[in-house]
Amino acid sequence: MRRYIYNARDIAAYIKYFSVPTHLEVSYMQYIFNLGDRVLAKPLASDFEKFKMEVYRELYSLWANGFENDKSDIADIALPGQIPFVCDPECMNLEIYMKLISLHLIYTRNLPYVNLNFTGLAFTLHIRCSEEVFDDNIIRVLESLSLTASDKFGKPFSLESGIPDELLRVSLTDDFKEILALNNVDFKESLRKEQNAWLEDLKKKSLEVFGRIPQGKRKKSSSTQSSRKKSAKGAASASSRQDSKLQPKGAPVTVVKPTTHNDGGSAK
Repeated sequence: MRRYIYNARDIAAYIKYFSVPTHLEVSYMQYIFNLGDRVLAKPLASDFEKFKMEVYRELYSLWANGFENDKSDIADIALPGQIPFVCDPECMNLEIYMKLISLHLIYTRNLPYVNLNFTGLAFTLHIRCSEEVFDDNIIRVLESLSLTASDKFGKPFSLESGIPDELLRVSLTDDFKEILALNNVDFKESLRKEQNAWLEDLKKKSLEVFGRIPQGKRKKSSSTQSSRKKSAKGAASASSRQDSKLQPKGAPVTVVKPTTHNDGGSAK
């Protein structure tokens, strides 16, 4: 079976589905573009600026169609009237979803596999077809996307004997991993460096706008604030002691009784 080649809409759908930050979108595009026509369609692999414009156009199209993140309906990725390349029409959502999984494994080379339960996936993706048709489409889409499946212990599993109702490990084939290894770039490490550079640039811009607080002034202001807090606290405690009408602990209460004079008669 012919290996599937990704296009601009596939990349845009991945960026939307996995909520790639806006300032990292170009980096994701650049990485997949550097892999060339081994992964990307030839017309898109010749000029990066054209490829970038195509991806941004598809990003806007997906947003206008209501697809924003992984909580959106996976069917919104497909264009109106689009025909699947590998799967049957009733299993088109399976093809779309597995393309996202395959791209995720390409972008995250340190992720060896993902766990999938294909039986449960049929209900999640709203696929209604016979079991034989669904099993056949799973085998076809895995082969086309250079994916392989193994059991939960990592041992090879033959999908020809049937799709089990349990988790399977889905990973890229060894041949496809060798293709990716030709581009000797640690994508996650380059993203980390770019993220740090972006933060440093934000710090520089904020210093240009707001300026820097002198170190001495900063310490002086903090000590002044602490002394003010202490004096205010002392004054509050002193006033509370003065206003308090409670008897001090340990002092006896003295009651003064009024004296009366009994002279045997009333006063004249």
